[in-house]
Amino acid sequence: MTNIQNESLLNPKPGDPNGFVSKDGEWAAVCWTGKKYIIIYKGQQVHTANNYKSAVSYIKKASKGQSVSTLDQFL
Repeated sequence: MTNIQNESLLNPKPGDPNGFVSKDGEWAAVCWTGKKYIIIYKGQQVHTANNYKSAVSYIKKASKGQSVSTLDQFL
């Protein structure tokens, strides 16, 4: 999973990044109202998190449960 570049890279007191995107690009956490994060999966809002750490945790847990097991999912 990859972080979106932090605009305040040289800030001596850095905060959380502005967002997060998974390597496959299906999951994203976008900063909303300063501290909360909206979690997006395949273009749909699926959850809101109170902070960056909980947003990334949610995405990691949710993405572990995904597995492609049938041919129908590819078609």
